Amino acid sequence: MSESRPAGASRVQRVAFLLALLVALWLALRLFSAVLLPFVAAAVLAYFLDPLATRMTRAGIGRPYAAGLLVVGLILLGSLALLLLYPLVMAQLGLLLHRLPAYVGQLEKLANGVINRLEHQLGPGVVNTRLHDLVSAQAGTVLGFIGTAATRLIGGSFALFNVIMLVVVTPLVSFYLLRDWPKVVASVDAWLPRRYAGILRDQAREVDRILSAWLRGQALSCLALAAFYATGLTMAGLDLGLIVGLTTGTLSFMPYVGTITGFLSSLALAAGQWGTWGGIVRVLLVFGLGQVFENYFIYPRFLGDRVELHAVWVIFALFAGGEAFGFLGVLLAVPVSAVIGVLIRFWLRRYLASPLYLDPPGGTGSA
Repeated sequence: MSESRPAGASRVQRVAFLLALLVALWLALRLFSAVLLPFVAAAVLAYFLDPLATRMTRAGIGRPYAAGLLVVGLILLGSLALLLLYPLVMAQLGLLLHRLPAYVGQLEKLANGVINRLEHQLGPGVVNTRLHDLVSAQAGTVLGFIGTAATRLIGGSFALFNVIMLVVVTPLVSFYLLRDWPKVVASVDAWLPRRYAGILRDQAREVDRILSAWLRGQALSCLALAAFYATGLTMAGLDLGLIVGLTTGTLSFMPYVGTITGFLSSLALAAGQWGTWGGIVRVLLVFGLGQVFENYFIYPRFLGDRVELHAVWVIFALFAGGEAFGFLGVLLAVPVSAVIGVLIRFWLRRYLASPLYLDPPGGTGSA
């Protein structure tokens, strides 16, 4: 008697299973988004460090020891950076709070100077005293807004990152994930449906190639830009150059957002600090050199043509992820956008090779 083989799954069953999987994933993110942040951050770190752990394992170091050394090294590196930067950052924040009224006064003086020149050139019929009053009134509004925003930012940062969970849970989970990463990958591979296992592996390798190139290249780019802008703005004499430069480099993982934010902040601070065009020109020079450095050295060296994630797609994914799930969504935005991009290209290739695309105009298709 021959063994009976299980009946093949119908198309309806496959579609229903896929939809159920997507709904379950969405519900899990919605229900547990408040506690998922350290675990997602740990998964990102484990993915980032896996190539180094693999090389150490091939060199004869056991996987658990390699994972432990990498996680401990990362903790020590972060602690060293915190110890070095924390006093400087806090000193500059204190300087900002102390000099903020003077900065706003300088901005008001500079704006009134521009208005006076416009009034002299265009006449009082075009530029009148009401514009002066508006600038003076808005200066106080700007001062209050900056103070409120800074207070909310400091309070929100502690609430957002949840210091205890990120500092304690994330390294611990990173160690376990990094130690067991090959087993995790093998388990997921064993769960793939046999009929589509080859196709899914090919797409997973493509996602891994794009994602690893983007993550590692973007991390190196952010570090290089943070060092450049922090050094350049400090050398230009900007009081808060260190904070603005580090913020600009950190936000550079969002294309154009970091540069624009740092540029506008630096211009406003330069105008408030000096009240002359000389300081503003120095800031313009730093950011001009930064753009040359980024476009002709950093991008070709660290990113280049290996990354198939368009800047507009990345910006949209980051903002959409942040709107849907907060900071957790920002962490998940690039991996999800990489998966979606690979799937779209895969189905586009299938479509371009199908009769739906290849049938000639007015044809009846193949017999």
